[in-house]
Amino acid sequence: MSAVAEDKKIITGGSFLIEDRRPEEIFTPEDFTEEHQMIAETTRQFMDAEVRPSVPQLEKHDWKLARKLVLKGAELGLIGANVPEEYGGLGLDQTSGAIISEYIGRCASFATTIGAQSGIGLLPIVYFGTEAAKEKYLSKISSGEMISAYALTESGSGSDALAAKATARLSEDGTHYILNGEKMWITNGGFADVFIVFAKLDGDKFSGFIVERQPGLTNGAEEHKMGIKGSSTTALVLSDVKTPVENLLGEPGKGAKIAFNILNIGRLKLGAMCLGGMKLMMHEAIRYANERHQFGKPISSFGAIKSKLAEMAIRTWVGEAMVYRTLGMIETATSDTSEGDAKLRAIEEYAAECSVIKVALSEYCGFVADEMVQIYGGYGYSADYPAEQAYRDSRINRIFEGTNEINRMLIPGMLMKRAMTGKLSLLPAAQKLMDEVLTPSMPGFDEDEGTLAAEHKLARNAKKIALMTLGTAAQKYMTALADKQEILIGVADIITDAYAMESAVLRAQKFAAAQGAEASARYVDLARVFCNDAIARVETQAKNTLAAMVEGDELRTLLAALRRFTKHTPINAVAARQTIADALIKANRYTL
Repeated sequence: MSAVAEDKKIITGGSFLIEDRRPEEIFTPEDFTEEHQMIAETTRQFMDAEVRPSVPQLEKHDWKLARKLVLKGAELGLIGANVPEEYGGLGLDQTSGAIISEYIGRCASFATTIGAQSGIGLLPIVYFGTEAAKEKYLSKISSGEMISAYALTESGSGSDALAAKATARLSEDGTHYILNGEKMWITNGGFADVFIVFAKLDGDKFSGFIVERQPGLTNGAEEHKMGIKGSSTTALVLSDVKTPVENLLGEPGKGAKIAFNILNIGRLKLGAMCLGGMKLMMHEAIRYANERHQFGKPISSFGAIKSKLAEMAIRTWVGEAMVYRTLGMIETATSDTSEGDAKLRAIEEYAAECSVIKVALSEYCGFVADEMVQIYGGYGYSADYPAEQAYRDSRINRIFEGTNEINRMLIPGMLMKRAMTGKLSLLPAAQKLMDEVLTPSMPGFDEDEGTLAAEHKLARNAKKIALMTLGTAAQKYMTALADKQEILIGVADIITDAYAMESAVLRAQKFAAAQGAEASARYVDLARVFCNDAIARVETQAKNTLAAMVEGDELRTLLAALRRFTKHTPINAVAARQTIADALIKANRYTL
């Protein structure tokens, strides 16, 4: 059993919205074991010493070098970390896999290459492959001997994956399947040896297959991309391509289950990759701000720059809290089983949280990249400096693994689905909250005067606001809610901020309980500033979302409740940001 899961109870997916958590219930980076820290340092050294210096050559599409680097990464266990030992992997916990993802995020192009190799191009075989397929492919992919890719998207089916037109049919002798069709945006497409391909079997059974490179399988020219130029992205054409029957993944017609469950894992790991990129961007921005002088002093001494560095650090730290809190829940839920399907069901339990992570971290990463360019000023626009590449590379994260728009609609949609199937007591909680809204109790005195008590209350209230808006939407639109995209997106943004607020507060409280007030002061500042700003975003989003659904007395009643839930005394965020920035500037690196 992993250190993450030890003595922890399994938390129901989505329950963060209706249940309060205690600091000791969540997993944070401060809980990393020595093994976790060793994995982090090994991955960082490999990325900084071997991969990042190779970016200019990778951007010239030197795929021989890319394969060589994948092999070196494989030797360190960076690909097979989550592959069972009996198939040539290391059988490590999910947290180790995410730590690897975080540190390969220090080079976006290579993170894309090796991320496909170790994630979407590998895990479908781990979880859905036949025994013959596992024995044939897993050790070769884990070792880097075979390069893998994932072929789902087509020119006419992006977010609507099930509209794919690629076909598959069983051969007359029943020994293999024959595939035809075209795929788009295939990472590693230019040099992969084996592909996870989705096609419709017998015209309507959307299914997944393992397909080796062979005559009839050809890739198009390399795409000219805005960023991640050091990764291979091509179209893929299949013309009467054959694959043996044992290379069918799962059952005929179960391709959607494969594609979407693997995407849950991919979304979480993408969040970790964004985190790694943000930390490196922070490091570079802090160093540059200290070195760049204007008006006779370093620009890091100016308040405007301090404010930027602090906000970049806040989103990085809060994003980290969200990623590893979610991983801790997944770790606990998967710790008692080694059976692949059971592990996948446990991961699926937290599909909503994985989408929250994907949306939040990709947008935090975009913010950090944008502010990095601004700190560099004119040099930030020059390809001779790191900000320009970081800015371009970060943009794809909001499109990868399902667009942020799709994920925003999935967040409330998945929570409602769990509620309707009885897996989450969302509807009774929403009804109880609406009773509270309609018959508010007299204001009392807060008994909790501990660390971040006010912020913890704000986080709880943000969850109430999320529940109030979601409950109102469900009541008004019922089964038609899935078509109300603007409403779903508004609710999702409130849910995301609520999860982020609570994650930040719990992380800081846990650290304060273990290390004391003085040591935890910086964490307290980070959580306080984030909650101070997030509750304002929540209030604005809730006003607009509620006003789009109801009017008259009903709207006035809900807005009155919203005012109660968002009432707070603003903090001196300027002073707190200065304190956060001063610590970073003094250290000359990201140290949180």
